[in-house]
Amino acid sequence: MTVLDARALNRATLARQLLLERAGLPVLDAVAHLGGLQAQEPQEPFLGLFSRLRAFDPAELSGLLTGRRVVRTHLMRRTVHLVTSDDVVAWRARHDDMLRRRVLGVYRREFDGVDLDELAAAGREVLADGEPRSMPEIARAVADRWPAAGPRPLGEMLVAALLPTVQLPPRGLWRTKAGVRYALISSWLGRDIDPPAPDGSDPVGQALVRRYLTAYGPAASADLRAWCGLAGLPGAVSAVREELVTFRDERGRELLDLPDAPRPDPDTPAPVRFLPAFDNAILGYHDRSRIIDDDHRPVSVAGERVVLVDGRVAATWTVETDTVLVTPLLRFSRRDRTSVAEEGRAMASFLSGAGSDRVRIDASPV
Repeated sequence: MTVLDARALNRATLARQLLLERAGLPVLDAVAHLGGLQAQEPQEPFLGLFSRLRAFDPAELSGLLTGRRVVRTHLMRRTVHLVTSDDVVAWRARHDDMLRRRVLGVYRREFDGVDLDELAAAGREVLADGEPRSMPEIARAVADRWPAAGPRPLGEMLVAALLPTVQLPPRGLWRTKAGVRYALISSWLGRDIDPPAPDGSDPVGQALVRRYLTAYGPAASADLRAWCGLAGLPGAVSAVREELVTFRDERGRELLDLPDAPRPDPDTPAPVRFLPAFDNAILGYHDRSRIIDDDHRPVSVAGERVVLVDGRVAATWTVETDTVLVTPLLRFSRRDRTSVAEEGRAMASFLSGAGSDRVRIDASPV
């Protein structure tokens, strides 16, 4: 079986994630291709798409949100994701059990003795009028029936697990600060989520396997679980296995992939790219060694924005008064600094509406 080293996996990841060269895809198609973008920080998807698409106009993404073509919702790993409306309708029911378990993992004692089906029915009654509400408002409306649980646990269980909800604009619009208001998917999109397959098969799980490999492969089953948070996909993997090809990584793990998906030459040059906080190009794997050194792995879960140099995490970055500030994690060559400065100027211009292209790069670590 062919062994793919870290550099080969890196170039495959960059190609699938639209980071080897910027793509000319429409914004909606890019969101679908990526299987969504992690979005608990509302502005970060705009940064991620800027680094992936040619001539990206943030107004297009805002328009897709207000036009109800994409939504912000709790989904993979119980984190807020920006996904297409078609995908949330198709995928949401498959995530129900995982979402409940993850909320209970935090608040199990608070829900001792609470009938979650009754709680879900009460929450649906509150939102049945279609009026957007904040999580505290939803929680207060049912708190009298379950006072021991507390408003925060009740609210999180309802909006992140029991009820298929979306976070409504203006939350998530470009350069807009707004609180979180929720509505049922059915009222916002005018259609219900798809029910589970009645025959016990798992067509959604199989679709998730294919979609994951399209945007992240080659990858192991553990990587797939790390991306979606679903434990029950071995059956789906088995069902599509005959469609797939297999490899090994340098640790001996079996890697699955689609036969015709891009696997570029490991020596393919990789451009500098600025990634947003919690980018799925990093978080979408259990084994992230293809893109980030183990020593730097903590930055990927701490909400740090990162810079890819030669396809790997090599720096973090922030913005201060229209200046992009880059802090190297690795030693930069003169060529690296030039390339980072060039891409940093492009990011500064994007963020400032062409008002600034200032970049400052700190000294490399000794």
